[in-house]
Amino acid sequence: MKHNRRSFINLLAPAERRAANYWLHVNRTAMACRFEVTMHQSQESWIAAATEALDEIDRLESLLTVFRDSSEVSFINSNAAKEPVVVSAELFELLTLCKRLYQETDGAFDITSGPLTRCWGFLTKQARFPSRAEIAQAMLVVGSDKLILDDAMKNIRFAREGMEINLGSIGKGYALDSAADLISTKLPDALLNAGSSSMRAIGKGERGDGWLVGLRNPYSKQRRLGVLRLRDCALSTSGSEEQFFEHEGQRYSHIIDARSGWPVSGVTSVSVVAPTAAASDALATAFFVGGAALAERYCQTHSNVLAIILAANTSKPITFGSSPGCDGLQDL
Repeated sequence: MKHNRRSFINLLAPAERRAANYWLHVNRTAMACRFEVTMHQSQESWIAAATEALDEIDRLESLLTVFRDSSEVSFINSNAAKEPVVVSAELFELLTLCKRLYQETDGAFDITSGPLTRCWGFLTKQARFPSRAEIAQAMLVVGSDKLILDDAMKNIRFAREGMEINLGSIGKGYALDSAADLISTKLPDALLNAGSSSMRAIGKGERGDGWLVGLRNPYSKQRRLGVLRLRDCALSTSGSEEQFFEHEGQRYSHIIDARSGWPVSGVTSVSVVAPTAAASDALATAFFVGGAALAERYCQTHSNVLAIILAANTSKPITFGSSPGCDGLQDL
């Protein structure tokens, strides 16, 4: 499920107020995208806090990435099949959340799907059509039910040799949450975003009615699918229109269903509003994999989650659930 999401979400300023409003944007590249903290011009004295948030994101990248041998996740991948690996408290908490989300989404969210991503060539951005035997072989070492977490000892163990974890489908959201928690007492109103695919709103925006954000229409970069206001919550979008390949006339998405071993079809984009960016990040992927049926079922039992799903070959999205921190400004 590891994937890079492009610019599906953008900050908006009402047309009648643009001339009188200026925004400060403090940004830095991390986790293969641009992280940015947006503040109103009156908050110029808080630039140091925004920089502190970006420093926290850098720290977490060094902990969570699979692209550095020195990271804690890389150490787990190299050793957890041989013996239990004791991990830091913050990483163990994140892994526990990942396993809970795996269970709550019936396996649609799965951080162990790396062997399948590699099998299809998406990990190295050299997409290929694998044989069914290759897929079956990769499936033997996929499944978060094979992640053994010992809460008492705070360690992790893989049940099978060849397993690996990749936090690409939740890491950016988790980093936004950590950064927001670190600076929220210093920045009462700010909008943090990761690659314009995940956002975490601090406070209620300049006017107290929420941060105004737009959902890009995947069929037209010049149009919006919807407009939302966010207050102390998070928004993430998952889509596949920019990362795919074609084989014998069939289009294959870069988002893979770890339960079947095959790329997902039938969904164009999914946006999720949730209390935290880690949750919205993970659930956007899970609902992309599980579709409307999973989103509807999940939102029925989680009163603070809103899902906006655009099925393939349709122009009007459907919504499930609601969020106390989000208002829609136009009919979705």
